[in-house]
Amino acid sequence: MGKARYILPNIFTSLNFLLGAFSICWVTGAFASSDPVLMGAYFIILCVLLDKLDGFAARLVNASSEFGAQFDSLADLIAFGLAPAFCVVFAYKYLAPEFFSSHTALFAIAFSVYALCAAMRLAKYNACDSDSYHHHFSGVPTTFVGAINAILIVFLKNREGFFADTSSASIYLPVIVLLVTGLLMVSPLFLPKLQPRKNKAFNIFQAVIIVITYVAGFSFITEKPIVLAFLLVLVGCYMSIGLAVGLIQRKSIIEEAKAAKSK
Repeated sequence: MGKARYILPNIFTSLNFLLGAFSICWVTGAFASSDPVLMGAYFIILCVLLDKLDGFAARLVNASSEFGAQFDSLADLIAFGLAPAFCVVFAYKYLAPEFFSSHTALFAIAFSVYALCAAMRLAKYNACDSDSYHHHFSGVPTTFVGAINAILIVFLKNREGFFADTSSASIYLPVIVLLVTGLLMVSPLFLPKLQPRKNKAFNIFQAVIIVITYVAGFSFITEKPIVLAFLLVLVGCYMSIGLAVGLIQRKSIIEEAKAAKSK
């Protein structure tokens, strides 16, 4: 099979990279669209759904490589580091133009913090964490924070009057979430990975949720409130519960990683 086996995983990574770039193009108005915010967010969700397929394909055909790891990080930076930030900023520009114009510095800071944290998180993972923690993420992965920001902005866009009422403190919610999720990417918190466990019942539950998530993800473009709410609750619960578990088990996680390195 030779080098040809590397084509399959790199195809998925290439799709991720291009869909992230398309998200930025659509949301910034480079291509005509009746709803650039929805299209930009939908491309991010497609990136989320495709994100694990390159790694799965690489393991399936035994085609893991350093090139693939670096290419995957570059694709993630575009899809989950830049595209969500563009999506949130341009959503305000389209839906609350006066608020956007009067808070330019806030959006510049939020954009910068989020994008820089995503870049640092991906660099840190490749340099330090990829071989250290086998069952946990150190810091929240770019995939999850990208999904949260994309889903949230469309969910709030569909709430009648949300962006129109600029006098309400809730108008700051998406930009605050952008800032907080950016910082979570480089935080010292641990998040359990989605992987097979010893408990068979839990594995079945996990598999069912993943299948439902993929179905809901591909239905995202319908903008149905129940789909958006389900995805938001799912990602939010996974992160909040997972981070809490990681905090409780923090000492044992670090000790396990140290023990593995010393072998």
